[in-house]
Parts: sequence; C-alpha cells; structure tokens
Amino acid sequence: MSHCAAVNTEIRVLLLEDSKIDERLIRHALQSEGVSFHLKRVDSRASFLNHLEKSPPDLILSDFSLPGFNGMSALALAREKCPEVPFIFVTGTLGEEVAIETLKTGATDYVLKHRLSRLIPSVHRALREARERTNRKRAEQQLRESNEQLRLLSMHLQSVREEERTRIAREVHDELGQALTGLKLQLTWLTSRLPKNATVLRQKARSISANIDETVQAIRRIATELRPGVLDTAGLLAAIEWQAQQFQSQTGIVCRVHAVVPDSSLNAELNTTFFRIFQETLTNVIRHAKASAVEVNFFEVNDHLVLEVSDNGIGISPAHIYNRKSLGLLGIRERAALLGGEVRWEGKPGQGTKVTVRIPCPTNAPAAKHSDSHDENSADRRPRRRAARVETHSR
Repeated sequence: MSHCAAVNTEIRVLLLEDSKIDERLIRHALQSEGVSFHLKRVDSRASFLNHLEKSPPDLILSDFSLPGFNGMSALALAREKCPEVPFIFVTGTLGEEVAIETLKTGATDYVLKHRLSRLIPSVHRALREARERTNRKRAEQQLRESNEQLRLLSMHLQSVREEERTRIAREVHDELGQALTGLKLQLTWLTSRLPKNATVLRQKARSISANIDETVQAIRRIATELRPGVLDTAGLLAAIEWQAQQFQSQTGIVCRVHAVVPDSSLNAELNTTFFRIFQETLTNVIRHAKASAVEVNFFEVNDHLVLEVSDNGIGISPAHIYNRKSLGLLGIRERAALLGGEVRWEGKPGQGTKVTVRIPCPTNAPAAKHSDSHDENSADRRPRRRAARVETHSR
C-alpha cells in the first residue's frame, strides 16, 4: 500500500505517544469519522526508528514531548527515512513560535489534544497532499523517462541517417562514378576510330564527353554534400577547413579558421556533430546574416570542446533565437544536447552574430575510427595525420 493511501482504504498510522489514554482518544477521533486505519503506538526512539525502517507507515502522529525523546527529533528521523509520509503533531500544548518552527522543519500540521475535532480534517488534507505529491513526482519521473527515450531515439535516428548518407554517398561515388568512367573510356575508344573527315560525329562525341565530365562532377558534388569523404579520411579539423574553403569559393564571404584541438579529444560522434552544426551555421550565414566575413575558432577549455562561429552581418534578433519555428536552430540545439552540450547565440544589430557550441570532451573514449567510405576526389586517398594546432585563412 502506498504511503499516500486514500482515506477510503485502510491507512497505516504510526503513533509516537507515551500515554495510553491519549492513544485511546486519538483512536476514538479517527473511528468517529469512519476512517479505516491500523494504528501502532510506539514510545521510544528505538521502536520509532525500527518501524520507519521495517514498516513505513502512511501517516505519522506524534506527541511533542516524550521521556527521553522529543517530537522534533522524531520529525528529523521521519524526514530522513520517509520524507513523503505526512507528519502531524498531536500534543497538549504548543506555543505559536514552536508551532511555526515545526511547520518550517517539515511537519505537515499540528493538532492540540483538547481539540481533536481538528484531527480528521488535518489527516484528510495531509493524505490528499501526500497523494498529490506522489502523483506529481510519478508524472515528473514518467516525463523524464519519456524525454530520455526521445533523446535515445533521436540519437539513434541521427546515427542511422548519417550511416545512410555515408552509404548512399559511397554508392553514388563508386557505382555511378565507375560506370561513367567506363562509359567515357568506351567513348574515347569509339572516337579514336571515327574517320578523320567525320567532323559532325567527332563534335558530337566531344559534346557527349563533356556531358559525362559534368555528370561526374555533379556526382562528386552530391556525394560530398551527403557525406564529405574528408571527414572520414582526414578528420574533423580538415573537414572544417575544407567546408570553410567551399563556403568562401561559393559565396565570396571571407572565412577564416583557427583551430587548436588535440586529436585525442575527437571521436566519430563528435566529428559528425560538430561538422553538421558548422554546416548549418554557415547555411544560416548565407540565408540571413548579410555578412562579408566569418571567423571560426575551435578549441578546448575546461574539459569542453568549443566551436565559435562569428560573422559581421546584421545580427540575429532574440525573437529569431527563441522562435520555435526556426528548425535550423532547433536542429543545432538538439545535436549538441544529444552529447550533453549547449549552444548560445549572441547577436548585436549591425555588428553580427556569434554562435558558441560547447560539448563535453568524451571521457576514456577510444580514438575515433574512420569509416571505409572513400573520399569524394580519390578512392585511394590515405588519412593524413592532423597537427595539434591548425590555423587556416581561407583565401
């Protein structure tokens, strides 16, 4: 039976009282209102503590003063052993200051023995409040469990999505790339056997060859957008440099990267999270910032990896930061939160925006294992070792 049992079921009452007469009066007060209860009287600290530990009650009624023991000590024990059990003082006299102190210390209520008519309303209220507290805590626990399940599901979906993107990028690059390479070789062979005076056919062959080259470049671009091979073969720092260079060449916005991170701080999960956040941040710069320069800093401080991306654009507004419809920002927050991290946006009108991502360094994590996916530009590219310090100014 729960410690917050409803009053229409039998409640277990632990009575700390040295007077058998007062015990009978309290029993009579409870019975007169039709309360179903089982009452156990104790009159010493040892027996009181024994019942708290071996048979926690649904309700504690306690005298304030007993030989060799007192109500405040009993209250302290009850709060330690059974913090959710209502505790009501039933005593002969209790000064106002003492009464207030008991309530501050954790007592649910107090009832004077010459006014036992107040006992039943006090018991009803105490049990109702205890029941509400228990229900609230149960709901909070269920919410925490639900949030944890959603977090694990989100992590799984992120992982599955990255694995799928890697697989598709590899297949697009390898299968289609090899097929087109073979097609071009056949076209070259065919062209070499055309009569020299077949001008129209030779021009058509050159046009087809050019179309094949464009298609190969499109395949490489698509595969790279799905999953940059440099992230798996050369690591996060190289991938950030590469992305910054791509960003600058495509937009004309100057992008400088300064990174001081030891290789041992990185693993595959961190690599993917930081890189995807960096990509999304640069996308936001293109769409909203109206900036001409971006500064990127990546470093380790206080057992956290920190990525800072600053631009000199119009500055993000608080309304945009806290807009729940901003899916890009929500995605960044969620990615960081999945690894116990946090993201902060700071915007100053006309002076730009600064995005700071802080994620705890993995403790005792094994070194990141690179997947066997191929780089988008070379199937035989070897992973290059990263220096402990990297400083790049994309030109």
